[in-house]
Amino acid sequence: MLDMAECEGVVDIYNCEQYIFIHDAILEACLCGETAIAVSEFALTYKEMLRVDSQSNSSQLREEYQTLNSVTPHLDVEECSIALLPRNREKNRSMDVLPPDRALAFLVTTEGESNNYINAALTDSFHRAAAFIATPHPLPGTTADFWRLVFDYGCTSVVMLNQLNQSNSAWVEFLSRSVDDDVITRLFRVKNVTRKAFLSLLGHVNKWQRECGEGRTVVHCLNGGGRCGTFCACTMLLEMIQYQNFVDIFYAVKTLRNSKPNMVESLDQYRFCYELVLEYLDCMEVR
Repeated sequence: MLDMAECEGVVDIYNCEQYIFIHDAILEACLCGETAIAVSEFALTYKEMLRVDSQSNSSQLREEYQTLNSVTPHLDVEECSIALLPRNREKNRSMDVLPPDRALAFLVTTEGESNNYINAALTDSFHRAAAFIATPHPLPGTTADFWRLVFDYGCTSVVMLNQLNQSNSAWVEFLSRSVDDDVITRLFRVKNVTRKAFLSLLGHVNKWQRECGEGRTVVHCLNGGGRCGTFCACTMLLEMIQYQNFVDIFYAVKTLRNSKPNMVESLDQYRFCYELVLEYLDCMEVR
């Protein structure tokens, strides 16, 4: 069908129960085009994507992000029915950012609490399904739910992405490591996020995950979307380089947005993903 669209400029779909699905898939493929970039061509391709066209006063990067927004699913009320239940409303930090029913991470343990809802969505990495759980900062009334989430899903890393003091120099500071019975705590802090500091954070988390048996990673920021999505997307991109030797930032963010439409919620965050890959390839001397 894609060949038909390319050669003839039209596509015929008939006698198909999944008409809408096929139509949307073909439309998306025609809109998005090829977005994967070989590692060896990344630096040159990205430089060209930043070039501003004198007639449109826009860049390919901006247009790609606008296309991403146009194919991002917009959730209907019916798709967030569980988050909108009266008993769950007070568990949402914002009613504007709700997880869809299909991606919800339901709580299992009870401990006297019968409600199994938490505003948290399971999202995939590049090589593993449901590798991340994205959630907003806990509210005073949902702190216990947050730790139930960590326990129920065997999470081995918790990444908090909060507001940073921009006056500090960029660094990752290892603060402490303690062992108490079956609990090992390792605490480090990232100040003033530059690309190198963020790469260092990703490296720390990746190493910790390997040491702890590859459990899930809980990522949380104020709204459980923009910064969470940026962290998850950057992790996926480094996996792409490791396993496939190519990078597809459009695909990574689009995949995350299938679970939460507000993942990577600004052009600046989207561009940061490109810049981080460029920094990583510079460090690895494979550009």
